[in-house]
Amino acid sequence: MRFITCSVSTYAVPLILAMGCLFASNQLTAEEKPQAAANEKNSKAESTDLKALNSSGTVLIDLKQKRLVLKAEVVLQEGLLEMLCCLKQTKEHESILAVDAKAYVIHAGLLALGAKPGKAVSFDPKFQPPTGQTIQIFLQWQDKKKKWHRVPAQDWIQSATSRFYSTEMDVLPSGVIIPEDNRLFFDKKLKQLTWFGHMPAKEKERYLDMSIDKNYQKAIKKFYKQSQPKPMKASWVFPGSQFHVDEKTKEKYYLAEGGDLICVANFPSATIDIGVESSASGETSLVYEAKTAAIPEIGTKVSIELVPVFGPKKKSK
Repeated sequence: MRFITCSVSTYAVPLILAMGCLFASNQLTAEEKPQAAANEKNSKAESTDLKALNSSGTVLIDLKQKRLVLKAEVVLQEGLLEMLCCLKQTKEHESILAVDAKAYVIHAGLLALGAKPGKAVSFDPKFQPPTGQTIQIFLQWQDKKKKWHRVPAQDWIQSATSRFYSTEMDVLPSGVIIPEDNRLFFDKKLKQLTWFGHMPAKEKERYLDMSIDKNYQKAIKKFYKQSQPKPMKASWVFPGSQFHVDEKTKEKYYLAEGGDLICVANFPSATIDIGVESSASGETSLVYEAKTAAIPEIGTKVSIELVPVFGPKKKSK
């Protein structure tokens, strides 16, 4: 893993707030703001209270509305995912979005909003999900017709279908002939019927027509049901990544600088991770993939809104 030097003192909230004052002039331009006639759901993204936390203006804080805004762009529309958003020039091959910023600035910005970091995912001796402040994530962009859109980030992600689905079957029913180059195949040695990928309704009907054998019919219907993409329902949390200590200098380094910013596959180095089990190992398939039809074209500028979820305040006696 590639490590970037980041002193622990960098995370001091007063320093980040000072950065916000220093770059206060780096607010959204008139072209970047949604039009006055935009949907009321976009009202949060129209705020002029955004203050930049870095010189490039890609990380902005809104203390009034308690949110952090990242200026990112689409780098992937199709494929298995490890990230919703990575750092620029790190993991674009498995991330829908990329942002040109340092992970520690985003971490510190969340602290400035009052978000509480938790613990990173643990796999030893058994799986322990990541914990931390729940973070709602919204994506806002402008299409070619200059129309603004704002959706929950989950709308761009679905369950992975690029995988194998198998069921036990002693013999293939008579009359069922499967072409060699087909995604349905039967293994005589393992006694398994297997399907790969998403099964369209037309394919299901075609295979069902091949035989009335009950076990065979049950297997095809099972493959069809299992292979249908499902929307992502998991929420993100703020574990806050982990630190690596240099053996020679004894300095601490922030692991998320390797790219693991907003993950959909569990990583101990993630700044923001999903709060459920989502494997990134080679032993099992990745859990999520990009929902291609919902994602604008590569290169589209997208504002990522990070909104910590705070519980109701207790009334003082």
